[in-house]
Amino acid sequence: MEQKIRVLAINPGSTSTKIALFDDYDELFSASIEHSPEELKLFSDIQDQLDYRAGTVEKTMAGKGFAMEDVDVFAGRGGGLLPVTGGVYEVTPLLAKHASMGMPGQHPAQLGSQISKKFADKHGKRAVIVNPPDVDELCDIARITGVKGIYRDSHNHTLNQKEMALRFCARRGLKYDNEKLIICHIGGGISVTAHDNGRMIDSNDIISGSGPMTPTRAGDMPYMNVIDLAYSGEYTKKELINRLNKDGGLTDHFGTADIRDVLNMIESGDKLAGIVVEGMIYQIAKYIGAMAVALKGQVRAVILTGGVSNNGYITDRIKEYVSWIAEVTVMPGEFELEALAAGAVRVMRGEEELKQYTGVPAWSGFDV
Repeated sequence: MEQKIRVLAINPGSTSTKIALFDDYDELFSASIEHSPEELKLFSDIQDQLDYRAGTVEKTMAGKGFAMEDVDVFAGRGGGLLPVTGGVYEVTPLLAKHASMGMPGQHPAQLGSQISKKFADKHGKRAVIVNPPDVDELCDIARITGVKGIYRDSHNHTLNQKEMALRFCARRGLKYDNEKLIICHIGGGISVTAHDNGRMIDSNDIISGSGPMTPTRAGDMPYMNVIDLAYSGEYTKKELINRLNKDGGLTDHFGTADIRDVLNMIESGDKLAGIVVEGMIYQIAKYIGAMAVALKGQVRAVILTGGVSNNGYITDRIKEYVSWIAEVTVMPGEFELEALAAGAVRVMRGEEELKQYTGVPAWSGFDV
């Protein structure tokens, strides 16, 4: 029997650090380490949280009765890097340095690679990141906008999307690198992406604000109306960003991001709630249609994933709109920790090439 590979997956978020320990693909335990606002206020910026968060991971591991030195590879969330193509990357000094700088902007995800490297260096093991948020595989024509010098970047749920694509293909005896899929991650944010032979060639941008409305985000809007809001004098820049990208969507309409609450409103006879939710579903379906165009109609399957895809009402309504495109498969939930572990195991087994971060952006402009 081949010895199992022990992986500690580390996924820092805004107010928590989620971890899970695996022997190959078997989960030994998982935990969500909560960080109170009072604790986080002690740090001037996200990067200053590195030692604190690493310490909480060590304490949690010890509390579960597991030793750090028994871990073979530490797999971090990734983030804070210049654009890269998808894959598993070794956490080198250059990668860790760029993560510490937060090259595209500060986000807790940038701590994942650094925490992993901190443990790997201490115990003489390996540290990797898997399909970080910085993955950008858009085709050139998907980047074009109507304003010279403004181009679309790729920001979507890369880690979970790629994992769902790999799982779907494994179940069907297919190779991800040979398939055309549309994957729709439906959660607090929604990303709809065209996967073409292993590359995410087009997608809405969950950071910059394109795409369908979501439980927390406004989604596509007529830009003249957004300009009017910006110059209304009612908002600071930060306040307007929050209204559009954090407190928008269902939250702005109904004061809740929980789709179950809004569906209960519909069952109670709230007609506006019914119209708004149907509008969100309609927008998701339209983006799935757009991604079918990006793939020129050659679609193996449409995959619905993310937390909200656990809700049969939502997925059934989406199917009514898009089932003519291709088979619609529901793979509910978020599997980011599992995806981190699976990527680490693949490279340790030699099933996937371990990539090196060069610091050269995968895209930085058109070569014309």
